[in-house]
Amino acid sequence: AAIAGDLACAESMFALKTWLAKLGSPHLDCRQDGAKLDPACRAGYLFNTTIAGIERADACLLIGTNPRREAPIVNARLRKRWLMGGFTVGMIGEAADLTYRTEPLGPGPEELKAVAEAKHPFAKTLAKAKAPMLVVGQGALARPDGGAVLALARQIAESCGLIKAEGNWNGFNVLHTAASRVGGLDLGFVPGPNGRDAGAIVAGADTTDILFLLGADEVDTGRLGSAFVVYIGHHGDAGAARADVILPGAAYTEKDATYVNTEGRVQRTRRAVFPPGEAREDWAIVRALAEACGVRLPFDRLADVRAQLAAANPVFAALDTVQAASWGAFGAPGEVGAAPFRSPVRDFYRTDVISRASPTMAECAAVFSGNASGLTGTHG
Repeated sequence: AAIAGDLACAESMFALKTWLAKLGSPHLDCRQDGAKLDPACRAGYLFNTTIAGIERADACLLIGTNPRREAPIVNARLRKRWLMGGFTVGMIGEAADLTYRTEPLGPGPEELKAVAEAKHPFAKTLAKAKAPMLVVGQGALARPDGGAVLALARQIAESCGLIKAEGNWNGFNVLHTAASRVGGLDLGFVPGPNGRDAGAIVAGADTTDILFLLGADEVDTGRLGSAFVVYIGHHGDAGAARADVILPGAAYTEKDATYVNTEGRVQRTRRAVFPPGEAREDWAIVRALAEACGVRLPFDRLADVRAQLAAANPVFAALDTVQAASWGAFGAPGEVGAAPFRSPVRDFYRTDVISRASPTMAECAAVFSGNASGLTGTHG
């Protein structure tokens, strides 16, 4: 089985998926936080309005997200639109100061359901708007009822006129907090038929022969039981601490790599420095390891991997552009729980393996978040 972490590039996920397919394993997932994102419909997991498109909107519903913590650039654009006037923002979830006025609608799923069923006044606000939008965050999706929450958000988009053919407007948006997530969904790094998702892989680790953690450091490594864990990554975080074998990979600054942002825009990094020591680019590690295990993968160069990526999904061939995604069915209709939505970002200064390895970010967490334990041993 394999779980991809939040900083995994498209090339490494594609290489690992290709190897698992040759091994006949359907157990893989790029949603290590358990987010109930539906890979069946691309419009159901993109920020379809685009970041620049926020300036066209005249009403917005935020669902289980604190964009000031999760995506400050998106939040700055929302504030810019609010300062222009004529922009109403409703918020379902934790109360927060987003630097612009919001209308608190309630803490969680019940209020979302009321809007979806047109039993809440904010449903009329969206329906009357010329260009309404909503933003659903990972705090609303990474929970057991996340599929039902996603289905309710789609219901709001359809019933309140957020999808308009005239004017080419799609106001349905998912805000991602993982750099790898959209790329992983685009290339299908999700369970195959009868495959286990990330939660089931962790829960059933004792029945797993080998578990690959591709920079996956946010899973509960204490539940991995007797699984033989192979970790490919950098910065020696939780996944490396549990691993039986560590294969040092490259950070995004140390390789030429492809990522897809929250809008669905394909972007590439350029190597600024070489990986230290014996570290290598992740896709090359996977290819060499597979060959050592008797499986020949059909690529030898980065260009080969990228050509096959584009063949598997043409979006990877269109760099730095946003392609409109077709609307369709997604989500899993069902009952929602009563627990309020919470932003997934609890420590703004340490959200990934790189920032958690930084003494400076530890000091920021201690000083600005009141977390005295944030100071590392190197900072007294």
